[in-house]
This record gives sequence, C-alpha cells and structure tokens, in this order.
Amino acid sequence: MKAIGFEQVDYVLIFNETDKHFPVAEVIKPQGGICSIVENTWPLPLELLKQKSGAFHWEWMYTRSMFKTPDMIERHKPLSEAARLIDAGTIRTTLGKNLGKIDAANLREAHRLLEEGRAIGKLVLTGF
Repeated sequence: MKAIGFEQVDYVLIFNETDKHFPVAEVIKPQGGICSIVENTWPLPLELLKQKSGAFHWEWMYTRSMFKTPDMIERHKPLSEAARLIDAGTIRTTLGKNLGKIDAANLREAHRLLEEGRAIGKLVLTGF
C-alpha cells in the first residue's frame, strides 16, 4: 500500500490480522499512531514508522489486572457504564439464548445449535 492516492490519517485501529493490515503505517500522518487489539504472526516492519515518528500501541484488556497497575480502576469505569446502560435498556447484550445449567444434555444442545449455523447471539451455559 502506498500513501499516494490515499488520504493520510492521524490514527489507525487494527481489529484483525495485524500482519495483513500493518502497511497502513504508510498512510498515517507524521506523529500519528497505530493501535492493534490482535496478535501478529510475523515481525512487524516498525521501520515504516521511524521517519514519521509514528507510534505503535497494543491494547489488551487484561494488562491492568495481570500486572496490577496503579490505574486498575480505569477498567472498572467502562464496564460499570456498560452495565448501567444494559440495566437501563439503552443497549442490549449479545445474549441469544440461556440454555441453563451446564450438563451433557445442554452441552449437546449448544453444539447442535452452533453446528446448524443458525444461532443468533451468544449461547450461555451456567453453573461452572
């Protein structure tokens, strides 16, 4: 991908296939940044960012809790807000069907629904 013919942007967020999409480094503006939430398979060509003083950042939702960072409460804030919006009916979860307690019969039912390819939303089993 060459920057010619593409509008340059300040930031890029990669949601899948970091290796495939990393050439977007060529379209970020000087001092711009790229963030990815998914892993890469191959070494990333970070030299594409050097002359632009560009930044690359990983985001992983468990960093704060895994490393017990001083700002761990920051993870709580968006989760609490999401819970409030769900409770208020402003947004809905992706829950499709609650199949009940985990047991052999309910597990077979979950597999059946998934194998049919017609399940909508998430299937839930409880009691782990």
